Amino acid sequence: MGQPSGFLLYDRQVSMAEEPKTRIKHFNEFHMHLSEEEQRKQGARCMACGVPFCQSGMTLNGMTSGCPLHNLVPEWNDLVYLGNWEQAYRRLHKTNNFPEFTSRVCPALCEAACTCNLDSQPVSTKENEYAIIEKAYEMGYARANPPRVRTGKKVAVIGSGPSGLAAADLLNQRGHLVTVFERHDRVGGLLRYGIPNMKLEKHIIDRKIAVMEEEGITFVTNVDIGKDKKPAELLKEFDRVVLACGASNPRDISAKGRDAKGIYFAVDFLTAATKSLLDSNFKDKKFIPAKGKNVIVIGGGDTGNDCVGTSIRLGAKNVIQIEMMPKAPDTRAANNPWPEWPRICKTDYGQEEAIQMFGQDPRIYETTVSEFIKNKNGELCQVKLVKLESKKDEKTGRFVMAPVEGSEYVVDADIVLIAAGFLGSQKYVTDAFKVELNQRTNVATEPGKHATSVDKIFVAGDMHSGQSLVVKAMRDGREVAQEVDQSLMGYTNLLIQ
Repeated sequence: MGQPSGFLLYDRQVSMAEEPKTRIKHFNEFHMHLSEEEQRKQGARCMACGVPFCQSGMTLNGMTSGCPLHNLVPEWNDLVYLGNWEQAYRRLHKTNNFPEFTSRVCPALCEAACTCNLDSQPVSTKENEYAIIEKAYEMGYARANPPRVRTGKKVAVIGSGPSGLAAADLLNQRGHLVTVFERHDRVGGLLRYGIPNMKLEKHIIDRKIAVMEEEGITFVTNVDIGKDKKPAELLKEFDRVVLACGASNPRDISAKGRDAKGIYFAVDFLTAATKSLLDSNFKDKKFIPAKGKNVIVIGGGDTGNDCVGTSIRLGAKNVIQIEMMPKAPDTRAANNPWPEWPRICKTDYGQEEAIQMFGQDPRIYETTVSEFIKNKNGELCQVKLVKLESKKDEKTGRFVMAPVEGSEYVVDADIVLIAAGFLGSQKYVTDAFKVELNQRTNVATEPGKHATSVDKIFVAGDMHSGQSLVVKAMRDGREVAQEVDQSLMGYTNLLIQ
């Protein structure tokens, strides 16, 4: 540790965001990052504590604490302070295939578990990660590094989201010949079309894909395995197949009037907006128009927030975000101590923008939709909402959110976006590969393993574990790469920490 007193000498600093009323005029990333001098001070704040929970990635009280990738956080924080950017990149890349993604979209589990939280503010680890990877591209440290020896083994990876890309990257580094199949027109999966451009500009994905191609990975787009190409063909051509198709079944809302025109799943709304932006800067008009419309977002997670921010940028007249659960506390509750993930109310960029534009927080808590109201043309025109309260279910003994009698009220709505999460893998894919599923319709494996019920076929990411974070999907992709390598070679020298 270069500066033992750094956490006492320097205050936490993070990148400044553009003002909401300015940034809603574009779909670009909107943070202005720290100078190199200031970033090094932030590295100095890492106190090299005896037990670095930041890199633990363990489960505490049902939530992940610390980085699931087990990033060597104190090491590269110190290297940032010392200005040794090349070595900082080497240590970061040892555990993280894609710092350019996680430094933009990860919720920073490492920072929530930072020991500095005990009496101060956490080290700005996510900012340091961003600085490291961007410096690495600037200085050439992140250039292509193809494997020197090839094994002759061929692996197909189905899906180019974070788990599929991580698996492909490691298997290629090992020397296997890897082909990644993507059903959409561009590589990236969730990263490309599930995350808006203002959180992750798509040229950042293209930059990394270009490096991976130079390292020998083949990417094939516009091929939907299970429809355009049969599994039997893959198994003839490849020695192993990794399924990394995501949890692609959106959870629906069952309410009267659900067939009204103007109700969309969040993933379709976000995908259409990003694709239109990339294809034509919205000139093709192949997106769901929100200009001048009252938008209701059902769901309070990251995807719901992304829908809020995207709707505002598309010119929505008003945006309301519906959440079933009560508002979380503004500070940690006594039963949620460090280093657990803090269950506190977070006001994200979309909500900040809604507050600025409409004068109030868009979130309405303990509320759900009881009816979608249509006009004579079958178009959505209003939504009937009902308040919820926590009640004990007499049959199960569990507490559930139940409607409050007489609490219904009606609000105007032209568009409803359902951002209620996902329910598992898509049936046509799992049927095509004849793999067994578990009760949650995820592909079944033995605990801690990735081999499916079908020989030579493995699974990773959300398709394996259910909807989760990008960083967790990457971890699963790294683990499946190790398991595939073991099955191909009889041993593995892929060290994933």
